[in-house]
Amino acid sequence: MKIAVMGAGSVGCYFGGMLARAGNHVTLIGRAAHVQAIRRDGLLLDTQTFRERVRVRAESGAGAVKDAELVLFCVKSIDTESAAASIAPHLVEGAIVLSLQNGVDNAQRLESMLRQQVLPAVVYVATEMIAPGHVKHHGRGELVIPDSALGRRLATLFQPAGIPVHLSGNVTGAQWAKLIVNCAYNPLSAIAQLPFGPLLQGAGVEDVMHDVVEECLAVASAAHIEVPGDPWEALRRTGSQAGQYASMAQDLARSKRTEIDHLNGYVVKLGQALGVPTPVNRSLQVLVMLLERRGQAAEVS
Repeated sequence: MKIAVMGAGSVGCYFGGMLARAGNHVTLIGRAAHVQAIRRDGLLLDTQTFRERVRVRAESGAGAVKDAELVLFCVKSIDTESAAASIAPHLVEGAIVLSLQNGVDNAQRLESMLRQQVLPAVVYVATEMIAPGHVKHHGRGELVIPDSALGRRLATLFQPAGIPVHLSGNVTGAQWAKLIVNCAYNPLSAIAQLPFGPLLQGAGVEDVMHDVVEECLAVASAAHIEVPGDPWEALRRTGSQAGQYASMAQDLARSKRTEIDHLNGYVVKLGQALGVPTPVNRSLQVLVMLLERRGQAAEVS
């Protein structure tokens, strides 16, 4: 299958690399430094079970989505609109767009701009770009997608690539289940610049996480969203990745904008609309935004 990965950062490179390794025609669309490294040496796919260089096409322009039957949309939530506008003129009719992004509203935002079907997905994978063209896989690697004819078709495509797919009739609820984990871990890991293991050893950290989760569940309930599973068990599983930094922590360390407005900020905004107070989520949002400003000011100076 002809597949394009729009936003070939760590998540896009991991899934794109796995699909290319299984024999699909994959084009990674990313930053110039990564593109140059991948063209020269191949993509170094450094996983928990193997380490190998995968030969895959790499481009820096959005026009590379041309002729793709499937587009894995992997940009940060803050870049959804701009990236959608850049690929819209090049998408072939009938192309499938799969949103592999944090947050819960990216698929709807994409559909409004692309005017074609976009499938939401919940992504459970821990990855990191170690260097240009080198993606490190720290754990997991499964997707949750809608239980539909198209979803089942994609599951069949991903299975030989070693990408487990869970079909769900409640993807919105599954997105919220992940959103809650992200709201608990991402800002705290970012503010402290600590991986999950040492973070959880901090005095009062678990109490703050508890408050974050309770606020998120209250907002979800007010929005009539059924969140599946046990959120505390999900937090425990995430915390077992003791050496993993949250993606937000990695962004702040590089003085990059974070997704805070689409995680804790989304909960705050929806809570306001529904009359549900979210003071802990708001505090974490403000603190991360202040650290973003400090990092940007340091870059300028």
